[in-house]
Amino acid sequence: MRSRLTAGAGFLALAVAALTAPAIAWSMSARSTPEVPRTRLPAVTDHKTDVPIRSADVSAPGGAPVAAPPPDTRTAGPDEDGRPAESPPDTRRLPATSPAAALPSSGFPLGEAGAIDKTVKHVAPGLDYITLRHGKPADGYSVSVVIGGKDAFRKGTAQAQALAVQAAGFSPTFVRFTRPAVADYPAADLWMVRVGAWPLSEKVEAERVVKRLKDAGISAKVDFEGDDGFVTDGPWTVRVLMIDPRAFKGSVRASLGAGVAQRETVSAMAAADKAIAAVNGGFFDIHTLREFSGDPTGISVVNGKLLSEAVPGRTGLVMVGRQARVTELSTSVTATADNGAAQAVGGLNRLPRTGELVMYTKELGRSTPADHGVEAVLDASGAVLKVRNAGGRVARGTRVLHGVGAAAAWLDEHAAKGRTIDVTTEVTDLRTHRAIPLTPDTSIIGGAIGLVRDGETSITAARDGMANNNMIVRRHPRTLAGVTVSGVLILAVVDGRAPGTAVGASFYESAELMRWLGARDAMNLDGGGSSTMVIGRKVVNRPSDGTERGVGDALLVVRGGS
Repeated sequence: MRSRLTAGAGFLALAVAALTAPAIAWSMSARSTPEVPRTRLPAVTDHKTDVPIRSADVSAPGGAPVAAPPPDTRTAGPDEDGRPAESPPDTRRLPATSPAAALPSSGFPLGEAGAIDKTVKHVAPGLDYITLRHGKPADGYSVSVVIGGKDAFRKGTAQAQALAVQAAGFSPTFVRFTRPAVADYPAADLWMVRVGAWPLSEKVEAERVVKRLKDAGISAKVDFEGDDGFVTDGPWTVRVLMIDPRAFKGSVRASLGAGVAQRETVSAMAAADKAIAAVNGGFFDIHTLREFSGDPTGISVVNGKLLSEAVPGRTGLVMVGRQARVTELSTSVTATADNGAAQAVGGLNRLPRTGELVMYTKELGRSTPADHGVEAVLDASGAVLKVRNAGGRVARGTRVLHGVGAAAAWLDEHAAKGRTIDVTTEVTDLRTHRAIPLTPDTSIIGGAIGLVRDGETSITAARDGMANNNMIVRRHPRTLAGVTVSGVLILAVVDGRAPGTAVGASFYESAELMRWLGARDAMNLDGGGSSTMVIGRKVVNRPSDGTERGVGDALLVVRGGS
C-alpha cells in the first residue's frame, strides 16, 4: 500500500510506519501484507496558491524517527510545470461557434501526464457537450479504524488505536498526512490507522478483516484508497457542458421542480421545462422534517422571485437570460407594518427557528407547518386578508407570514384584517455591493464552496461551513459551475465513488479542473449521489447511488428564451 497525497493540490506526502506486531494468524494475498509505503512527492506544478508543500519527519508510534524517503521525480516535458507542451486544439470537426474549440488538447490537470480521451458533441449553436477520460485504475482497498468525536485524526488518539489493533493480533499501519490550508482555514497534521491493502478484486478479504476487528471491539470499515485524496492515477470521467452566450440562442435558469419543499430528479425537472441539458443544483436540507426535505440550504431565485434566503457571504451562480456569473451573495427580507414597525424575515419557505418570522409563498408546494405559531395571509399588495393559526395552504396570489415565539407576538400586534404589511426583498452582490435586479429572467442557484476567483484557486471551506477532512481532503463526485473571462458558462460533473472506474475529485482537484477548462470564477454545487447531468432525456453520467437521486433544484439549459 502506498500513502499518496495530491502534491499538485498542495498536499503533503508522507511515509507510513508499520507497527511491529505479532504474526497475523490468517493468510493474506501478497498485496495484503502490510508494508512500509514509500513517500511520493510528484513534481509540483504552479497553481498560484499559497498552499505549502512541506518536508516532514515521520515516526512510528513508539517515537523512533523514520527517515523520509527521497521525493519521487518525474521527467518534465517542454513546459516549466512538468507537463507536456500543449498542442492547439483540433477544431476541424467543430463548428466555428463551438465553445469546445478553446479546450486544451493535452495536459489534463489531474493525475500523471498522458493522453486525454476526449469526445465532443455539438448539441446546439453555442452549446457543446464534452466527455473527458484520463488515467487508469491503480488503487485498491484498505481497512480504516474508525475514530469518532472531536479527537478523531489526532496523533495521540490514533496511536492508542494503533496499539489496540496490534494487541488484537493485527499489523496496523500508522498514517500521517496533512490537511492542506485553504483560503480561510489553516493546514493541520492528521493521523489515521489502517490495516492491510488489497486489490480491487479482493474486497471480500478486507471485509473479513473488518469483521475480525469488530469482533475484537474495534470499529473499522473498508475504504477505497482512491477516495482518500492521496495521489492517484485515477481514472477520471468528467462530463462538461460549455454554453457560449454569444452563440447560444436560449437561456439558462434554475428550477425547483414541483415545489421548494419537495425533491425531484434532474431528468424530471428537465423534462417539465423541455430543457436540452441540465445538471443538479445546490445543497438541500436533509436534516429537516421529511415534509420539508428538498428545501435549498442557500439562496434560490426562480423567475426573478426569491424563494430561499442566502447564507450570507456564500457563493452563488447568478443567471440572467443566457449570461452567468459567480459571486458572493447576501439577502435581506423585511416586513414593515403600516405604522412603521419593522421585523426581519429570517427565512423563506423553510421551518422557522425559535422566535423567528418566516414567509411562505405558493412555490412551497405544501401546507405551512402546524407548529402552534401565528400566520398572517397577505395579498400581492400586502393587505392582510386574515390572521390564522399555523398550518394551512398558500393560495395563489398570496404570501403567508409565519411567526413563532416573539415573531408570533409581533404578528399579533401588527397584523389584522384590513391592515397592511409591506414585505421587501433584496439580493446583494457582495463583490459589487449592489442590489441585483430581480427581473423575470433572473435565476440564482446557491453553491457551497468557492473554488476559483479571478483565475486563482481560492477555496472558501470555512465560510461555507465545510472546513473538515471529509470535504477538503477526500474525493467525491462533484458538480461544478464556472464562467470564463469571455462569459462562457462551464458546467462539469465528475463521476466518483466507482472503484476502478471513476475516483471523483477533491476540492483542490475540482479547482484545478475548472481552471484548466478556462474558468475565471468557479464554485462547487451539490455533489455525491446528487451529481447528475442530463442531455435531452438521458442521464449521461453515472450517479453514485446507482440510480438518479431526487434533489432540491436544478440548472436547466433551455432553447429559445431571452
